[in-house]
Amino acid sequence: MTTDSSNKTSLQIATRITESILAKQLAPGTRLGEQQLADLFGVSRTLIREALMRLAARGIVQVSARRGWYVIEPTAAEAREAFEARRVIELGLLRHARPLTKAALDKLHDHIAQEQSAISGDDIGARSYLLGDFHVCLCECLGNNLLSDTLRDLTARTTLTAMLRQSSSQAVDSCEDHVHIVDALERGDIDEAERLMLDHLQIVESTLYDEVQPNDPLNALRTALTPVSAAKGRLAATQSSNPSVTTRASKSAMKSAVGKRAASKTSSKPTLSSLSTQSRASSNLPGKEMKK
Repeated sequence: MTTDSSNKTSLQIATRITESILAKQLAPGTRLGEQQLADLFGVSRTLIREALMRLAARGIVQVSARRGWYVIEPTAAEAREAFEARRVIELGLLRHARPLTKAALDKLHDHIAQEQSAISGDDIGARSYLLGDFHVCLCECLGNNLLSDTLRDLTARTTLTAMLRQSSSQAVDSCEDHVHIVDALERGDIDEAERLMLDHLQIVESTLYDEVQPNDPLNALRTALTPVSAAKGRLAATQSSNPSVTTRASKSAMKSAVGKRAASKTSSKPTLSSLSTQSRASSNLPGKEMKK
């Protein structure tokens, strides 16, 4: 990703980072080291710092004395606020939309074709980016470039709460929603387009909250250990609730095991024939061949 510094500005670097978030390639909490980014982009740390300050002002990255620069980790409440802001912007744009030009409709159809191609090709990064960027593209086609930048930032914030968790079926559903919205706009049915957009945002938002998990560094280990603890708990509960049954079952199992061991000793007493067979069989084991 190293490039000529003369071809990069702080705005372009900030845009690249935002696009990577939309593509779900930068996870929440990812540390953004100034020197590492400077090496990757082939620019000075001063330019990187300017780009990160741009993103901090837009609410996409944060900085602290302990962690340095890092991608924000939005809470569920913050995600709800972002979706509320998106509804205000997107539904308001559609409510006051003018008929789309042929060029604008062609651009939207082309965007949807790219979404469908990314979904069929199972490209998670491109799929995520294009599904989020559709809303920005629609905003631009409706003739408001000023709000498109704000909408891109809000979409990035909501994307961060569902990083790499959208299934292929959900992606297909989102793409189909986009198709219906554009069809309604092409027919000039603005009310229907607004209704479809509202339904679409509400569905995406509802699945997002189901996927949000608390930021718990021990969560993976805790999950791995839970079945063992639960099994012990069930066993203890069974024994404490009916100790006599447990005792009888234990004694019965012990008697059965003793009987089986005795029978085994009687029936499996080795003979010369059996020992000879075992010796020949053991000589053919892979381990024996390797030792040779």
